[in-house]
Amino acid sequence: MSVRETRLENGLTVLSHHMPTVETVSLGVWVHAGARNERPEENGIAHFLEHMAFKGTSHRSARQIAEEIEAAGGDMNAATGMETTAYYARMLKEDLALGVDILADILLNPRLDREEMEREREVILEEIAAAHDMPDDLVFDLAHDAAFPNQPLGRPILGTVEHVSGFTPDDIATYRRECYSPDRMVVAAAGSVDHDRLAALAGEAFSGLKAFPVERVRDARFEGGARLVPKPLGQAHIVLAFPSPGYLDEEVYALQVLAGAVGGGMSSRLFQEVRERRGLCYSISSFAETFADTGLFCVYAATGARRVNDLVSVTADEMLAAAETMDEEEVARARAQLKASLVLCLESSSARADQIARQKLVFGRVPEIEEVIAKVEAVDIEAVRSLARRIFRGNRLTLAAVGALDNLAPYDEIAEKFA
Repeated sequence: MSVRETRLENGLTVLSHHMPTVETVSLGVWVHAGARNERPEENGIAHFLEHMAFKGTSHRSARQIAEEIEAAGGDMNAATGMETTAYYARMLKEDLALGVDILADILLNPRLDREEMEREREVILEEIAAAHDMPDDLVFDLAHDAAFPNQPLGRPILGTVEHVSGFTPDDIATYRRECYSPDRMVVAAAGSVDHDRLAALAGEAFSGLKAFPVERVRDARFEGGARLVPKPLGQAHIVLAFPSPGYLDEEVYALQVLAGAVGGGMSSRLFQEVRERRGLCYSISSFAETFADTGLFCVYAATGARRVNDLVSVTADEMLAAAETMDEEEVARARAQLKASLVLCLESSSARADQIARQKLVFGRVPEIEEVIAKVEAVDIEAVRSLARRIFRGNRLTLAAVGALDNLAPYDEIAEKFA
């Protein structure tokens, strides 16, 4: 059965995909607002709000929220991204009403208690400290900062110690009021769910949600450059990144195929040449991060200090060669991997709910899986090579590195390869 959709009077969209072979339902609320919607002084506030949503409402304490969902055998969680924030739950089909009620409660009626906020502030500060201690996390924050300096896309989702330490309940309430508007939100469910009942439950539970038309997002501006953080580690963690199409660009399908062929699996160019043939690292991968108006093509790897230059040099050579010598078999394998990942979402209720919600927020509709697969299949060898040439040549390199960097070549020398 296709996805069903209802738009409520206040502008909130309700989506569902009935899956007759399961007895559970995956349910969530996806908000088209995240770290990118923050003003400079608010860096980290979207993530802080996500935490505070679970810390009590005008109807439930934090403990009651946890106990009610778990007493029904369900679970809840949330995640903040650059452009979206998701609150989701999974439960038995007969507990759908409970799930809708709790999700609406935490989103519409967060208490934002000052004492709870102080406790949660300490938790988030520990989370920030942990991220700084993990080089494979820190290196991506540095890559974003280099690619989009002094912009929301360049700031860490978790925020900084300085900003997180200063937020007040009023600050969080302002962000929530301006960004959690029903026209920017989707209630989505997949699994054993009746759409009409879901729409009725959501219509009642979210009736108090009012639109608040405030524009908080400006166009991204890629700059590139280097962010290097030496640390006394046994390895150097490296990210090479380039500007690429966003998810609204028709070339997004060619971009995903390119990422898969270059470094998306064990048969990819980078894995075979850098790891299998030369043994320069344990793992290496490439992937595309896509946003509304732009994207980043990223390569990540980690290796010992004495091999870091060989790793970067060989990686650069393989990326540039892909623009000229990528063959039909490589593209076919990458297309097959991409199609499989899309179809696999149909077999998991939680993945399917996430998929349809994000598609609605991104494209304004939920395309049939056959339409998406047809666009993937239409990606040919010349489209991939052409895109690779435009991404890897003539763009300013973003280089981020953390760890044992004494032997890393200067940025200009590395960047010259891609000039």
